Amino acid sequence: MQVKDKIYVAGHRGMVGSAIVRQLQKAGFSNIVYRTSAELDLREQAAVAEFFSKEQPDYVFLAAAKVGGIIANNTYRGQFIYENLMIQNNVIHHAYLNNVKKLMFLGSSCIYPKLAPQPMKEEYLLTGPLEPTNEPYAIAKIAGIEMCDAYRAQYGCNYISVMPTNLYGQNDNYDLQNSHVLPAMIRKMHEAKLHGTPEVTIWGTGTPRREFLHADDMADACVFLMQNYDESGLINIGVGEDISIAELAKLVQEVIGYTGNLVFDTTKPDGTPRKLMDISKLERLGWKANIGLKDGVTQVYNEVKNNWK
Repeated sequence: MQVKDKIYVAGHRGMVGSAIVRQLQKAGFSNIVYRTSAELDLREQAAVAEFFSKEQPDYVFLAAAKVGGIIANNTYRGQFIYENLMIQNNVIHHAYLNNVKKLMFLGSSCIYPKLAPQPMKEEYLLTGPLEPTNEPYAIAKIAGIEMCDAYRAQYGCNYISVMPTNLYGQNDNYDLQNSHVLPAMIRKMHEAKLHGTPEVTIWGTGTPRREFLHADDMADACVFLMQNYDESGLINIGVGEDISIAELAKLVQEVIGYTGNLVFDTTKPDGTPRKLMDISKLERLGWKANIGLKDGVTQVYNEVKNNWK
């Protein structure tokens, strides 16, 4: 990418998209185009066709998606597969029709089998059953990877796919009905501290292990890969170490200063037992995460704590 190139960031108001915009601006890129969902509905083929025809971007970061936690994924299964397929199909196809030089498709670690060996290597894709609660979302993301590879094979498109681990950061979703585990914990414990609630309930047993990457590190990796990676298939983006949900809860409790008890509701689902990325492919290219988990959680809590009363 050259500084003058026109770059389209789809999903620029989301956690990942906004982090990519900040990273691009930090690196000196100023010719960045984006549209809100009200201005451009990526599910509508005609609207996407008109946008690409008019704007003619050189590079595309496809960070737009319908996302949510266990409850949302399991409740809105039809919406999750339909909307994500429509968004990515439209953007990828019209990037091809308008000769985009390079496109990055952002997936999710949920594409891997529920019981995949740990840490998860890129080649474990499609080697076993998926986690049932978010299977429709995962299948949409797998289809996006395959579509990028198919367009690369048939049309010579330089489309790449990146798979981030669990993300957190600025512009995260803290809605308790459809947020992911870390922002949900932050919000729950903050409100419990405010109201003097004696205990906070955490879903599941606390034993599943998860890896967490700050969105700013994710964005740094995305810009790095857009400039240094050109292969088919996919590449993992993560930190290379994980933490149990119980350990995470204690870390969040410490950052927030909540002194009540943590209670684990074992009637609620745990999800996948462990999700740790193998990041050796990324490390060989020369990239490594910089933001530690406790520092990152402290940063995001300081950013959002005054929003809740």
